[in-house]
Amino acid sequence: MRDLAATLTVEAYVPAAGSARRDAGMVLAITVFFVLVGLLTVYSASSFLAQSKGLPDHYFLRQQASRALVGLVVLYVLARVDYRIYRRLAWPLLGLTAAALLVLVLPGTEAIAPSRNGARRWLEIGVTVQPSEAAKLVMIIWAAALAAKKGERVRSLRWGLAAFGVVYMAIAFLIMLEPDLSSAALIGLLCAIVLFTAGARIGHFILLGLLAVPILWEYVQAASYRMNRLVTFLNPGSDPTGVGHQLKQSLIAVGSGGLFGVGYGESAQKYDFLPELHNDFAFAIIAEEWGLIGVVTVVLALAAFGFMGLRIARRAPDAFGFLLAVGLTAQIVIGALIHMGVTLGLLPTTGITFPFISFGGSSLVVSLAAVGILLNIGSWRA
Repeated sequence: MRDLAATLTVEAYVPAAGSARRDAGMVLAITVFFVLVGLLTVYSASSFLAQSKGLPDHYFLRQQASRALVGLVVLYVLARVDYRIYRRLAWPLLGLTAAALLVLVLPGTEAIAPSRNGARRWLEIGVTVQPSEAAKLVMIIWAAALAAKKGERVRSLRWGLAAFGVVYMAIAFLIMLEPDLSSAALIGLLCAIVLFTAGARIGHFILLGLLAVPILWEYVQAASYRMNRLVTFLNPGSDPTGVGHQLKQSLIAVGSGGLFGVGYGESAQKYDFLPELHNDFAFAIIAEEWGLIGVVTVVLALAAFGFMGLRIARRAPDAFGFLLAVGLTAQIVIGALIHMGVTLGLLPTTGITFPFISFGGSSLVVSLAAVGILLNIGSWRA
């Protein structure tokens, strides 16, 4: 890590060369592609749902489009803000995020943090905000800043991984109180990727992971729906009309697509067969309507995003930029892979959205903010 930091750290920054700017341009182009695919997917998946609620068929599309516009403005602004400022703001941003997460679970705050479907995950403060989505981005920034500062000490269990674990567990605990185990686990995975890239030892991850298993097992057992999801994942046919209903219908949607799909707007699953089709199972409607061709196109675009993001990381002018770019790229790619894995029955059912594509304002704006920071990193060179 010392050699890496010495290689990447420079005294002055100059605009990136043409190849780096091309990488950033490709990332931006792929992002816009995903946003457009998302708008098409949200409209097709939600039109019947909106009409069944007595709303215009474009109701959810209009909401997503307005959030996409906000997110693109955020992307534009952050692409022009020197990313090095986040290194100094890492702790203040973490404190604000922790405060927002705390408000969600405090008694007496139901007026601005109402319960929806048995969970308190959203703050309604004029606009609806999901703090756990912001926590993904903030924790990546914080982990990159601390790892860059610690240098070789990140290889120490006591001063490296364990020290990070204390702060992560505090944030994860608040998120799990909402409850939202999937977001807490995803944040942990993203931070682990940043720390592993910085030089943390794989053995330390294994040790802490083994210590966390009993805690996670007790948490899963504490709620019957979590246990039922795990059982259904291990045995998909055990409850096809109950907890396994979503997975069964998702697989039907994927299988119905064939090579070329049933055609845009022709999904059968959107007619109330597959719940949460426009967010938690957005990839399923892509597979159904666009077929294998559409699936391969999305997967290739995601792979290109990951490749270009890592190229930007490799060319970053300092250790913080390098680690931050890796984390931001992982935020998009890992989130999408988990969403696809759930859709295909390869992972237990979670509420992880497909970045840029699934319906959800906080997820969309935060994902576009992450791209904005990534583009700024790509605009500098040593």
